[in-house]
Amino acid sequence: MMTASLDLSVELAVLLAAAVVLASVLISPLATRLGAPILLLFLGVGMLVGQDGPGGFVFDDFELVYDIGSIALAVILFAGGLGTRVGDIRVAWGPALALATLGVAVTAGAVGLAAWAAGWPLFVALLLGAVIGSTDAAATFLLLQGRGIRLRGRVMETIVVESGLNDPMAIFLTLTLVAIVDAGGGADSLSWALAGSFAQQIGLGAAAGILGGLLLGLLISRLRLADGLYGVLALAAALTVFEGTQLAGGSGYLAVYLCGVLAMHRATGRRRDELDITHGSLAWLSQILMFLLLGILVTPSELAAETLVAAGVAAVLIVVARPVAVGLCLLPFRYTLKERLFIAWVGLRGAVPIFLAIIPVLSPGPIATDFFNIVFLVVIASLVLQGWTIPWLARRLDLEAPADATARTPADSDPLRP
Repeated sequence: MMTASLDLSVELAVLLAAAVVLASVLISPLATRLGAPILLLFLGVGMLVGQDGPGGFVFDDFELVYDIGSIALAVILFAGGLGTRVGDIRVAWGPALALATLGVAVTAGAVGLAAWAAGWPLFVALLLGAVIGSTDAAATFLLLQGRGIRLRGRVMETIVVESGLNDPMAIFLTLTLVAIVDAGGGADSLSWALAGSFAQQIGLGAAAGILGGLLLGLLISRLRLADGLYGVLALAAALTVFEGTQLAGGSGYLAVYLCGVLAMHRATGRRRDELDITHGSLAWLSQILMFLLLGILVTPSELAAETLVAAGVAAVLIVVARPVAVGLCLLPFRYTLKERLFIAWVGLRGAVPIFLAIIPVLSPGPIATDFFNIVFLVVIASLVLQGWTIPWLARRLDLEAPADATARTPADSDPLRP
C-alpha cells in the first residue's frame, strides 16, 4: 500500500511539473507578441502556481531551489559557452573582460554605497550590490531575436562575451561577502577573504575550464559515436568539470563556460549541429525550470512591504551603477557614445541575481527572506523597464543592422582598431 501511494505521488508530481512546463511553452508566443522578455512570463506562471496564486501550492524550500538552480545555471552557462564563437572573444575580449570583472565590482560598489547611505549595514549593502551585479544577456538576446533585431558593429559580441564571464565574478563576490556578513563584518575580514580565495577561485576555474574544454573537444572530434550521444557526452563532461572544479575550490561556473567555448571550437559538421540543438534545448529547459521554481518560491503578498526599497535599488542600478561601470570599463576602447549608452541599458537582470539571493538566506547569518524579496523585485523592474525598451532603443540609437547585412569578420569589428 505504501509503495502504491509513493508511486502515485511521484506520478502526480511529474504530471503537474510537466503540465506547468508545457503551459509555459505554449503561451510563450504571447511574450513575443507583447514585446516582453519571455523569462518574465515564466516567472509569472510560477507565481500563479504558488501559494498566493490560483494554484495555491505552498513551497518554501530555499535549499532545494538552490541545489536545482546550481545545476541549471551550470547547464545554461555551458550552453552559453557552446554558443560563443572564439572569433567573438577575439573581437571583444578586452572590453568584455573589463565589464565582467571591473564592471561587476563597480556596479556592486555603487549599489552598495547607495544602500549604505540609506542606512543599510555596510557589508550587507555591498552584498546586495554583488547579488545584482551581473547581467543576463540571454534574456536580452531572446527578446532581440523574437523581434527580429540585429545589432550593428561589435555591440553584440561585447554583450555575449560579457554575459558568459560576469556570472563567476558575481558569484565569487557574493560568497565572499556572505562569509563576511556571517562573521560579523570588518575591513580585516574583507581583505583576508579576498586575498585568500580570489586567485584560487578564478585560477582553478580557468585552468579546469581550459583543460576540460580541450579534452572534450578532442573526444568530440575523434570519437565515432551514434547520433545523439555527442550531446550526452558533452553534458556529462560539463557536469564533471563543474562539480569537480567546485569540489576543488575553484569557480565551477567559469570552468563550465570556458569548457563550452573550447569544446565547440573543435566540433565540426553534424557534431556541432547536435551540440547546438541538444544544449540549446537543455538551456531552455533549465531556464524555464529555474524561473518557474523561483516564481513558486516567492510569496507575492510579502512583496508589497519591500516595493519602495526595491524601486530605489533598481533606480540606482539602472540609472547610475550600470552606466558608470560601462563608462569606466569602455573608456580605453573605441566605442561610440550610442554604443556605450546601449550596452549600459542592456544590463538586464535575470535568474542569476534571484538565485544568488538564496545563498545569504540559507546561511546562518542575519539575512532573512526580505533580502530575497528585494532582489526579486529588482529583477522584475529590470525585466519590465529595460526588457520592454531594448528593441525601441536599438532603433532609436540606429544600432539595428539591415536585414540583409552580411556577416562581419573579426577584423571588421575589432574594438582596438582605429
